[in-house]
Amino acid sequence: MTTTAPTSRPRLVPARLRPRDVIRVGGAGLRTRPLRVFLSALGIAIGIAAMLAVVGISTSSRENLDRQLAALGTNLLTVAPGQSLFGEDAHLPDDAIDMIGRIGPVEKVSATGNLDARVYRNDHIPSGQTGGIGVRAARTDLPATVGATLASGAWLNDATARYPAVVLGSTAADRLGIGRAGPDAQVWLGGRWFTVVGVLNPVPLADELDASALVGWPTAENLFDFDGYATTVYTRTREDAVQNVRNVLAATANPEAPNEVQVSRPSDALAAKQATDATLNGLLLGLGGVALLVGGVGVANTMVISVLERRAEIGLRRSLGATRGQIRLQFLAESLLLSALGGIGGVLVGIGVTATYSSIQDWPTVVPAWAMAGGVAATLAIGAIAGLYPAVRASRLSPTEALTAP
Repeated sequence: MTTTAPTSRPRLVPARLRPRDVIRVGGAGLRTRPLRVFLSALGIAIGIAAMLAVVGISTSSRENLDRQLAALGTNLLTVAPGQSLFGEDAHLPDDAIDMIGRIGPVEKVSATGNLDARVYRNDHIPSGQTGGIGVRAARTDLPATVGATLASGAWLNDATARYPAVVLGSTAADRLGIGRAGPDAQVWLGGRWFTVVGVLNPVPLADELDASALVGWPTAENLFDFDGYATTVYTRTREDAVQNVRNVLAATANPEAPNEVQVSRPSDALAAKQATDATLNGLLLGLGGVALLVGGVGVANTMVISVLERRAEIGLRRSLGATRGQIRLQFLAESLLLSALGGIGGVLVGIGVTATYSSIQDWPTVVPAWAMAGGVAATLAIGAIAGLYPAVRASRLSPTEALTAP
């Protein structure tokens, strides 16, 4: 009698889920609850869009500033009188402009002087209503030095600088209701009529000129008893010598009392404004982060409810051989897909908001690649964190417990 050895039963090996299968299974869970998925993804999208728009608008504004400075130049320095040791208002010497012009790297120099006069649209306006417009004497070479351009008319020349002719800054023209320069454009200045021969465009590096009425230097001396002392001297220097010129400007303008001279660089003021805007950007980024956190809570809530609603499905899959790791991977994939939908949507909305706002402001549209990649990465991280607990909870359900659950 022959006997045969018992055959060993084959060991069952769970099927492995390929990445494509994981995405398909995870996507199937999302397709069954479209409205809930949309609302959860919307929370993520709002947070990402807010943060990306803040970064994009800030970067576009900075790029616009850089282009402005590149066009206007960062080599403009201004010299103004300060105060004496006794607290009295000082003034620059008569030859300050000529002395500054003799500095080797200085390419252009011009000046303005404040006048004790007021300008009005007509002679019927009470003298107390100044409109915040200052009157200044100006040299004929001022536009070339500060980078000013004319919106209408022409700048003062050797002829018009000797007669009652005035050039208005952009803000001054608006306040006086002067649309264009011309023979019919008259303003009441210092008790007499002046013809508006020109209207300036805004001057970014000398914004004090925007709210000014500018008359010729000889006219100021003849009609307003102008003492000839410059109150602001504008200096253009070579780009490679800005700091060296800045160091000697005070002593050159007033050798006897350099401590009574103030030297500034207008482009630094624009950069300071940009730094001030960064504070507001930080606040807006914080608000975007809160919105992103709320979106993450929404994803977590959606996934927890999904586990509770789909216990029968989990039990069936477990009874058919799905491992705890596969169940865990399924729900984690759902959470990541849900967050990715919100993240990609938020990036697209953020780019759209940045492009729209930049076009309205006439700025270049710049959205950093790191911000877009960081937005998607942040949503995936939030999705992983938000889906981790529901995924682990789903994987711990035993087949019998899941199938018999009400």
